[in-house]
Amino acid sequence: MRDITRYQGIIPAFYACYAEDGSVSTERTAALARHLLAKGVKGVYVGGSSGECIYQSVEERKAVLETVMKEVGGKMTVIAHVACNNTQDSMELAAHAESLGVDAVASIPPIYFHLPEHAIAQYWNDISSAAPNTDFVIYNIPQLAGVALTMPLFREMLKNPKVAAVKNSSMPVQDIQMFKMEGGEDFAVFNGPDEQLVSGLAMGADGGIGGTYGVMPELYIKMFDLCRAGDFETARKIQYRADAIIYAMCACRGNLYAVMKEILKLREGLDIGSVRKPLPALVPEDMDKVKACAAMIDEAIKEFC
Repeated sequence: MRDITRYQGIIPAFYACYAEDGSVSTERTAALARHLLAKGVKGVYVGGSSGECIYQSVEERKAVLETVMKEVGGKMTVIAHVACNNTQDSMELAAHAESLGVDAVASIPPIYFHLPEHAIAQYWNDISSAAPNTDFVIYNIPQLAGVALTMPLFREMLKNPKVAAVKNSSMPVQDIQMFKMEGGEDFAVFNGPDEQLVSGLAMGADGGIGGTYGVMPELYIKMFDLCRAGDFETARKIQYRADAIIYAMCACRGNLYAVMKEILKLREGLDIGSVRKPLPALVPEDMDKVKACAAMIDEAIKEFC
């Protein structure tokens, strides 16, 4: 039986950290890693959407992961998202991640071209083969990748013994149930949509990986603990509050990650830069909205945590 306890908990998607000139900052990356470790989260998911992976080079992504592992490797679970839009670069990142000792590598399907399922399976298995001693996590995010993880494709991937989990960011929570039932008790399923963590946990998710976890980890840790204790009523109240904060952040004109990075600066004194173009940076006229979001987080933590 595979031990999936390393995946049971709250795992923030790690934000891209930039210097003032827009280059990747290893110093700010290290500071964010230390910050999240101190918050008590289960682990970090490095190099995914929140890490702006599609806008970073292979060498930049290696530098980020090396920095994170230097700071928190062995102290928390580290999952490295290694997908690029070609197999060779993805395999290079997977091999690099395994050499650093990550807990798992993860990958979205290839984007842009709509490939047949056998080609998607080959892509994922090729990546896994480059990290043969490391767990592999399938990242199902059909609304952005343009292709969904179907049950036939999932069953095909389960033939690979290193496939240990699905990060499920599709909206129907029923998908969590299907993947958990098919994968078995020693297979992990992560809830992806932050707005429905409580629903996902109720449906059988082992943990959550989310983009807004890093800006308010206290609320998500509390939700997880309450759900594990069977107190779904209180967990639902916190979920509603977190969702209201997410909606407020999304009402700003700048990219959500730019908004959250500014909130981290306001609330935690943690400056990790802005976002990389073409993502839109924070709009100065929205600072009052950003400050209001930060206050909403403070009020929710004070009430529930």
